[in-house]
Amino acid sequence: MVQFMPVLAIGFAAAYGFTPITKRLALYWNIVDQPSARKIHREPIPLLGGVAILGAFLFATLIFAFFAGTPQYLREFGAVSAGTVWLAMVGYVDDRKGMEPRVKFSAQIIAALLLMLAGIRTQLFAYPILDYALTIFWVVGITNAMNLMDNMDGLAAGIAGIAAGSFFILAASQELSLVGSLAAALCGASFGFLRYNFNPASTFMGDTGSLVIGFILAVLGIKLDFQTQTKLVSWAIPILVLGIPILDTSLVTFTRLREGRSPFQGGQDHTSHRIASLGFSQRRTVVIMYAAGITLGGLALIISRSSVAVALGIIVSTGLVGTALFIVLEHIYKNSKQRVV
Repeated sequence: MVQFMPVLAIGFAAAYGFTPITKRLALYWNIVDQPSARKIHREPIPLLGGVAILGAFLFATLIFAFFAGTPQYLREFGAVSAGTVWLAMVGYVDDRKGMEPRVKFSAQIIAALLLMLAGIRTQLFAYPILDYALTIFWVVGITNAMNLMDNMDGLAAGIAGIAAGSFFILAASQELSLVGSLAAALCGASFGFLRYNFNPASTFMGDTGSLVIGFILAVLGIKLDFQTQTKLVSWAIPILVLGIPILDTSLVTFTRLREGRSPFQGGQDHTSHRIASLGFSQRRTVVIMYAAGITLGGLALIISRSSVAVALGIIVSTGLVGTALFIVLEHIYKNSKQRVV
């Protein structure tokens, strides 16, 4: 773990230093998030924080690229870097001019194809075509989940930092150099940016940032490997680590389809909004979700070191708790809408 700490530290310092620069640039170019009925903030907020996250991540991972000893790692690092830059460009255009969901999906599929060209894909099935399909589904799903998670000050950055930190610890325990370095860089960059994004936020990451962190987290989930565990347990680990954005995306998709709305239509129906409707402040709501993310990361670490029987017991129990929470959160949303009416 010690060998990855410089990557984490440089990622943090770079994001901490780059963010004030991107704030000034966003204000100068008028790239700001304007207030609206479905948003919580009441004044324009600079939007280029994602550029600081991307710059810090790439700067920190240069350490890994410089010291990497095998062509395989360099090829995979190149694919991940190309995918992050590509999605940052897509996010930047979306932040400036807006973009149709199908165009964003197409861009995310291209990023997934870049990964597969470098050999980064799931390896769960006997037929590669099924792994290719699952890789695309996972990358697009997690990328969009983090995009949707960016709905309250400090939420996406904090959840990304916690998830990346969990991946970092898990990778270090398995001596996975690529995953450990990428996770350390993202963890540092996310928390460095969080200094300016926690409530009251002075800057937002925008789609430029949320698409990038979602893509990197998806890659970490694919690359995380546990030789001592069954495939079922191994794949439950990244799902647990990313349980908060997965739950939130599932919840808002279900609610919007039930109400006859497009899943891509924004609204204050996210997990964070439902918790806040119980009377919690923004800060407390975000901290509650941080705690949940840390808990899930801890459970992922436990099952990575447990017997198959114990791991499956934890997975099933967590799934039941998640289902119950889904039902409760849906009930909270219905009640909050009735109070408004």
